[in-house]
Amino acid sequence: MKRLEGRTAVITGGGTNGIGRAAAARLVEEGAHVFIMGRRERELDDAAASIGREVTTIQGDITRSSDLDRLFEAVDARGNGLDILFANAGVATFASIDDLTVDDLNHVFGINVVGTMLTVQKAIPLLKTGSSVIVNVSTSADRGAANMGAYAASKAALRSFTRTWANELKDRGIRVNAISPGPTDTSGVVELVGAENVAAYNEGLAAVLPIGRTARLEEMAGVIAFLASDDSSFMLGANVLVDGGVNQI
Repeated sequence: MKRLEGRTAVITGGGTNGIGRAAAARLVEEGAHVFIMGRRERELDDAAASIGREVTTIQGDITRSSDLDRLFEAVDARGNGLDILFANAGVATFASIDDLTVDDLNHVFGINVVGTMLTVQKAIPLLKTGSSVIVNVSTSADRGAANMGAYAASKAALRSFTRTWANELKDRGIRVNAISPGPTDTSGVVELVGAENVAAYNEGLAAVLPIGRTARLEEMAGVIAFLASDDSSFMLGANVLVDGGVNQI
């Protein structure tokens, strides 16, 4: 028996070649059927093709209540409830306090905080006893990196929400924990800094990471699979920092 055999998972932001897609592939490998929500149909098609089985894709935006309703209606129609939710979708922006605008702040908080709250809220009726909710936070939530104020603040809010939700949902048999990925080599880096700057960006990060390199996607996926499984059954409200040591030493 695989440790997630017969379980149903939902991953938001799983279309791009990033942590969400890598997590979906790992959960399928562990025996789960995974619903992936993303905004771009082509990327969802690519994700389904690359994983190859036990994947259902739903195009949608986590800031739209009606899109989330379609997602969870599809999960409900499958008839097996929901065992795992990885609330992963999010965006980042670079701006110092001098340049940060209200529009920037509304955009980042609208997706990262409000969208994640709506995702978890709408999943609750389907989550079974013993289910696991995993919130994608960030090592940035605990650091004061320049130009990352809006993103870091949004992730700090999610870290706080993780504790509150863990407390509020524990009596329903739902565990809520967070993962805080450190710098990871994903397609999101291209969107953030531009394709021509990716190599220099990753080299700069590697120079300050105690482990000497950025993370591989499969390393993040392994921790998510652990949090999704019964192997983490005594964890509640925790924040697992998978950070190459940057917030540790």
